[in-house]
Amino acid sequence: MLTINNLTKHYKGSNKGVANINLEIQAGDIYAFIGHNGAGKTTTLKCVAGIHGFDEGKILIDGVSIVKNPILCKQKIAYIPDNPDLYEYLTGIQYLNFIADIFKVSAADRQQRIERYANEFEITASLGDLISSYSHGMKQKLAIISALIHAPKLLILDEPFVGLDPKAAVILKGIMKDICKDGGAIFFSTHVLDVAEKLCNKVAIIKDGTLISSGKMDEIVKEGQSLESIFMEVVDNAQTN
Repeated sequence: MLTINNLTKHYKGSNKGVANINLEIQAGDIYAFIGHNGAGKTTTLKCVAGIHGFDEGKILIDGVSIVKNPILCKQKIAYIPDNPDLYEYLTGIQYLNFIADIFKVSAADRQQRIERYANEFEITASLGDLISSYSHGMKQKLAIISALIHAPKLLILDEPFVGLDPKAAVILKGIMKDICKDGGAIFFSTHVLDVAEKLCNKVAIIKDGTLISSGKMDEIVKEGQSLESIFMEVVDNAQTN
């Protein structure tokens, strides 16, 4: 579903970026991407989403290069940043229809999906209001619905649970599981390690732009340990080596 080979991205005038990132996200995977602030998580996700160019390596989405065929790749994915920028002069329903138009979602499919997700996230009554009147949490819910409206194969999320109330977070976890049961995949960054441990089947740990551990969750987190303890141990070992 997603192949990242030797991804290297440097920012001019800065030592930030990522180097030689290699990851394979397969259909059915819920893949957590964890690391401290500035480790390179968002940079990697933006490269995958086609927002950032990169210096070396390749990124394939369902076998298609994000560099050579970005339009086809973006039809297969949805990306939700950690702080969604929405068109606040539109109403919620206008924004969702705008996104559905971009992806050429049929009238029947968009209606069904908007009704389903708006009801689940309990914002149906607010869809006629301007987005500028929405709280941060409501904007996050609207961004999630807009990402799901074209039924993407790969969902790329940057800190998706920030700003969501507990009920909405539970609903999102359920949607993520459903996508993977239907043959899709999830690749997301998070600082909420207990959620990642319970939700994900795979995990990658990044530090200072370098991947220091990746693999199946149950192989990295042994019995009697926690992802939090493993994360601290791996990061500390990387710092001393």
